[in-house]
Amino acid sequence: MPGPGDMSGRAAIVTGAAAGLGRATALRLGRAGAAVCLVDINAAGLAQTERELQSRGVPVLVQAVDLAQADSCRAVVATAAEAFGRLDALCNIAAVFIPAHSTEMDDTQWERTLAVNLSAPFRLIRSALPLLLEHKGAIVNVTSCAAFVGQAYTAAYCASKAGLTHMTRALAMEYIHQPIRINAVAPGGMMTALAAGMRDLPEPDPSLLQRYSPLRGLVEIDEVAEMVAFLASDAASGYHGACINIDKGITAG
Repeated sequence: MPGPGDMSGRAAIVTGAAAGLGRATALRLGRAGAAVCLVDINAAGLAQTERELQSRGVPVLVQAVDLAQADSCRAVVATAAEAFGRLDALCNIAAVFIPAHSTEMDDTQWERTLAVNLSAPFRLIRSALPLLLEHKGAIVNVTSCAAFVGQAYTAAYCASKAGLTHMTRALAMEYIHQPIRINAVAPGGMMTALAAGMRDLPEPDPSLLQRYSPLRGLVEIDEVAEMVAFLASDAASGYHGACINIDKGITAG
C-alpha cells in the first residue's frame, strides 16, 4: 500500500482521534511530518494520543468536543487554523454505531447517529473549505462497507455512511475545477470499540449476522490508517471523488 507523501509544514485535523482508526491515522500523519489537531468527545483517549504524538516531537492541538453540536464543528476548524496558521487536510473519522432492532431505536439514537456520522463531516468541510482551497489540501471521509450493503440492525449507521459516501462524490464534482482533493475510504469490520457494540444487541438473528461475517477476517486498523493518510497527502494527487473499499471482499458479491 502506498504511504503518505511528506507532510512537513502541513497541518491536519483528525476526528475520532481518541482511539482506533482515528488514533492510528493521527500517528501516521505525525510520522509523515504533519502537525495534527486531535478531535474527539473522549478527553482521556485524546490525552493518550497526544502523549504518543508528543513523544515523537509532533506538534499537537487537542479539542475535546461533541461534534453533534454545530457550533463545535465551526470552533474546531477556527481553533486549528489559529493554532497552526493553515490547514491542509481534514480527516473525518469520528462515528457513532448504535446497533438496534429498528422498532427499538429511539429518536435520540437515530438523530445522534446522523449528527455525528453525516452532519458533522459536512459542517467541518463547510468551515474548512476556504483554508483547504488556499493550501491545495485534501478531505478524506471514512465511510464503511455498510454504505454499499444493507446490514440488519444497523439502519441508522448504514443510512449515515451511504449518505457520507455520496456526499463525498457530490462535493468532488462541485469542486472538480478547484485545487482540492475529496475522497473517501470504506473499511470493513475492524477490531475497534465501535464494532464491539454489536455484542450488546439483544436477541439478534444469528443467520442475519453471519451474512456479514468476513470470510478473510477483520481488516487491520493500520492498513486503513495508511490509506487515509495517503489520500490526505500530495502523494494521492490523482485521486478525486474516489471511495476506496478496504473490506477483504465483503462488498464484492
